[in-house]
Order: sequence, then structure tokens, then C-alpha cells
Amino acid sequence: METTQLAKQIASSLLQIGAVHLRPDQPFTWTSGIKSPIYCDNRVTMSYPAVRKQIADAFVRVIRERFPGAEVIAGTATAGIPHAAWVAERLELPMIYVRDKAKGHGRQNQIEGVLRPNQQVVVIEDLISTGGSSLKAAQAVQVEGGNVLGVAAIFSYQFPSAEALFAEAGIPVHTLSNYTALLEAAREQGVIDANQEQVLGLWKQDPHTFYPAN
Repeated sequence: METTQLAKQIASSLLQIGAVHLRPDQPFTWTSGIKSPIYCDNRVTMSYPAVRKQIADAFVRVIRERFPGAEVIAGTATAGIPHAAWVAERLELPMIYVRDKAKGHGRQNQIEGVLRPNQQVVVIEDLISTGGSSLKAAQAVQVEGGNVLGVAAIFSYQFPSAEALFAEAGIPVHTLSNYTALLEAAREQGVIDANQEQVLGLWKQDPHTFYPAN
């Protein structure tokens, strides 16, 4: 299946199950403080077997085509963990998961599971916004001796700053769907009108200052 077609199909699924909400006239506030007309919660996909299968199948295809040397599948805590588990099961590969920081007790692990030196790892992420947390997880794998082939995520906001961050780190990124595909799917489903689509497009160009501060 063509990549753009798959991206739109997954975007459509995310909209249909309520994993993505669009509110251009009443923006959400992210943890980072950015005001956004979109909120994406891919944890919702866990509750929809057909959608999670669609995503897992797409991840498997991406890994086989782009990262055929993968030896370990790593999930980011917490939202990337279930998807990494389903993908690792299909590919019959070991799985690990990466915490956002090391535990403060016991062995103080940041990575759970078995990672051997120089193993080839693909990191599974649910969402890439600024890219910071995803890159941090990939670098944690590198610190523990793994060779990160790339990061694969369900959805990306396509911020140029995130793309530049991964490029600078030398870590390839591939996402199953993205902001462009989402807007196309939302328009076709009648979720947004032409004016709202324009607002959503303009926000992506300048997410930090598009909405005036209160």
C-alpha cells in the first residue's frame, strides 16, 4: 500500500475512535505550554482491536522494509509499550522498554528487559511532537550499548524543529501517519470546514505563537 494512502487511513481511524480531537476555535494547552488546536491521545487505540492491529501491521511492514536488521523492539514508556509488544510478537523479536528516567530504587534501571551490547534496536513511539522525549529514549538505548536503527511512531505533527533534532542526532524517523494526512482525512469526513482547515494549517507553521497568550 502506498505510504500516503496508509497515512490517511490511519489518520481516519484515529479520528473515528476519538484518539484525535480538533478544536481550532478552542485550543488545548499542552504540558509544554503550547496552545494547540489538536490533541492526540494514541493510548485510545489499545481499546480498539481492529485499529491496534492496523497499526501493528503497519509497524511490521515499516520495520521489515526500512530496518530489516532489527534485533530488538523498544517501546517508550508508557504509550509506546503496548505497540512495541504487539510488534515484537509479530516479528518474534525480543522487546525492551525505556523509562523517561531511571528508577530511583532497586537497580535504578532506565531500560527494562535484556539489551545486549551492539544489538540493533528500533524504538516504537506513539507520538512525535517536539521530538525531545523520543530522542531521549533513543539516546538512552545508545548509552546502554544498543545501536538504534531508527524511531518508528504512529503519528507526527511534522514540526521542522523535530525533524532537525533527529537529523542532527543521526537517527532516522518514520511515522505511520502525520498532520498533513490528518487534515485531509478530517476534511473528507466533514470534521472540519475550509476555514478551520486553514487555521490548522497556519498553526503548524508557527505553533509557539499562533494563539495569543492570555
